[in-house]
Amino acid sequence: MLREERFNTADRIITVGFWVNAALMTMKLLAGHFGKSDAVFADGLESACDFVAILSTMIALRVGRQPFDPKHPYGHGKAENIAAVLVSLVIFTTGLGILIKAVHTVIDRTYQTPDLMAVLAAVATIGIKEWLYRFSMKTGEHLQSPALTAVAKDHRKDAVTSVATLVGVTGAFFGVGVMDPLAAGLTAFFIFHIGYETCMGAVHDLMDGSPSEDLIRSITQLSEGVDGVEHVHEIRGRRSGQYLIIDLKLDMDPDMTVKRSHDIATTVKRLIFERYPNVGDVMIHINPHDEEHEDLIRL
Repeated sequence: MLREERFNTADRIITVGFWVNAALMTMKLLAGHFGKSDAVFADGLESACDFVAILSTMIALRVGRQPFDPKHPYGHGKAENIAAVLVSLVIFTTGLGILIKAVHTVIDRTYQTPDLMAVLAAVATIGIKEWLYRFSMKTGEHLQSPALTAVAKDHRKDAVTSVATLVGVTGAFFGVGVMDPLAAGLTAFFIFHIGYETCMGAVHDLMDGSPSEDLIRSITQLSEGVDGVEHVHEIRGRRSGQYLIIDLKLDMDPDMTVKRSHDIATTVKRLIFERYPNVGDVMIHINPHDEEHEDLIRL
């Protein structure tokens, strides 16, 4: 997939989520207010907070698509990881607000009996948000986009939130008023968990954490299968937004000409690009095979 095509695809997914979320937010706030359900109204406030998350993601995708420049020689992909951290902070804040409101309602015993519209709003949200999650997650995993994956998880969080909301508002609808705020409080803990997962994934990438061992093993096998490569001496990888940057040290015949070793390295790089469309760059260092050499590093 071409670079622009990757970003345009991500843009389309984000835009769909943005407008669907706007409609759901309006519906839940109105249904929660007029339907007298704290849980549904809290759900609507959570959707309002999602606007901040989605907007930051849209901005990050625009920043991240900019090519490398003298000040950012590795590109601007980290903007997506930063956006994912911001999304996680929004998720945490939303969960905390919902939990505090639920505790106050239980302590003060200010229960209300929800109307049927509140129940129907929760049902609609579950179906729509689960669809949005699968729709966004499929593309996010395909593009290896941390920002898009974070937004997809945020949609799943909404679906989970609405399940608890549905249980609570249904119980309150049938006369057990305490179930509505209890459902809102339980929802907050689901939100905290999803926020934690989103944050840890983004921080891992910002700290140049290694990609999966399966990917590293696969690239190693591909490289060692090229004629002229005796052994992969070392391989490292790190993520920059939707792309991976791979560092390779290849052992080759010490009597090989510079041109020959360069051609082999180019072949390795081309094969990696062809097999892995989410690899943005491959740095290759050549070592003499079966000869003692010192790897200079300060990290």
